[in-house]
Amino acid sequence: MFQGLFGNATEVDAKGLQRDLDNLLADGEQVVRAFKIMRDLFVFTEKRLILIDKQGVTGRKAEYHSIPYKSISHFSVETAGAFDMDAEMKIYISSNSTPIEREFKKGTDIVGVQKVLAQYVLR
Repeated sequence: MFQGLFGNATEVDAKGLQRDLDNLLADGEQVVRAFKIMRDLFVFTEKRLILIDKQGVTGRKAEYHSIPYKSISHFSVETAGAFDMDAEMKIYISSNSTPIEREFKKGTDIVGVQKVLAQYVLR
């Protein structure tokens, strides 16, 4: 619980999330891995990355970014430093010059999230 409060990425049960996202997933699409950071989710399927941005006080409102791996032209990770406490990930989509940016609190396993992203983008 404390890891979620302080921004550390925690892995989410893929099977449970599969049921929760059933209406969002294509026929036969499987959730492979997922990470929760605070209330937001990074969901890796065999076809795409789904970023779920929970909004509002209750978190009932959510924005879903669906990014096919083939559309990711590159991505970058900036780790937290001594004075800059947050880490940052930028994901560049081939059709857009402005990246999707996500900040992570210090202590988040951003390298682990980046490793899974690299695994699917570099196939």
